[in-house]
Amino acid sequence: MNIPRRVSQIRPRVILSGIQPTGIPHLGNYLGALSNWVKLQKSAQPEDKLLFSIVGWHALTLPQDPAALLAARNDMLAVLLAIGIDPNRSILFHQDHNPHHTELSWILSCIAPMGKLRRMTTWKSRLAAARNSGSEDEVDESMLNAGLFMYPVLQAADVLVYKATHVPVGDDQQQHIELTRDLADIFNRTYKGTSPLFPLPTYVNTPSKRILSLKDPTSKMSKSSPDIQSRILLTDTASQIQSKIRAAVTDSIQGITYDPDRRPGTSNLLTILAACTDSDVIQVAKAYESQGHGTLKRDVAEAVEEFLKKPRAQFDRIRLETTYLDEVARRGATRAIEHSMVTMMEVKTRLAKSTENASLAAGSV
Repeated sequence: MNIPRRVSQIRPRVILSGIQPTGIPHLGNYLGALSNWVKLQKSAQPEDKLLFSIVGWHALTLPQDPAALLAARNDMLAVLLAIGIDPNRSILFHQDHNPHHTELSWILSCIAPMGKLRRMTTWKSRLAAARNSGSEDEVDESMLNAGLFMYPVLQAADVLVYKATHVPVGDDQQQHIELTRDLADIFNRTYKGTSPLFPLPTYVNTPSKRILSLKDPTSKMSKSSPDIQSRILLTDTASQIQSKIRAAVTDSIQGITYDPDRRPGTSNLLTILAACTDSDVIQVAKAYESQGHGTLKRDVAEAVEEFLKKPRAQFDRIRLETTYLDEVARRGATRAIEHSMVTMMEVKTRLAKSTENASLAAGSV
């Protein structure tokens, strides 16, 4: 994956993205954000800075079991290492190991307009998924906690504390990047210096396959779904993958065609097969047009197993190396703090100057 770089661009890019530690990633996560992170790492220029964060504070916006969350944090770190994130090339760290995130989040919350926060829509989808609701219309503000309402501000702090210039995220996060740009602009105009403190980060739409639930192909594959059969996990064995694919919802129409609107289940299997074999989905569908669902499901299961076999083996090995994981997390936090400390010193300098100017103005009245 290549992020366009203007010829006139001189400053190195600072690329940041994060993932919540809420369970073992599924196939949709891997084919989406995570594989794109690896591609970014390979295509980045030597002077570019890459930061990949496990955002534990965001996970707390919905109820969590403390012991399960701790295990999930460690597992997510092992997953990122297993799929190819290099902690020597990229800054790989736990968000909650760097206090500057929450510190800047509070400062930004003091300038964040309530109207903009109310227009954020993601909290409804997150509540709907957590409650297994069929529609966002089934949730309302009585179910909303302040942390979930404010988490776009924390997300903005995650980005701005490193002065990130590019943020690769999915479509559902574009609204949050727009808010991040708004808060950066408000801060820059409110607390002026010789130049703007925060760059306005660029939203980077990561090209990824939209992988749907195996049991409800009208919705995305999700870690929060109560039905474990709806998703394929990185840790699933070959027999588990085969069983889940065999039970995947399709239809009774003869032949195989790619038609996401009329045949979402069949089309989802074709998408998975194409993604795991790095093929064009239309060409894959054409190859199976005279076949039945049994043949398609068999080949999808084999392709998924082949695709996940290597990272699964790496994960099984790395997750047991607790000393190594602790060292990676410690070094990542140290590097992240070194970077964000400079930003926070600049933020506090501007806040102090603003306070001093306000005091002088009040004294002259």
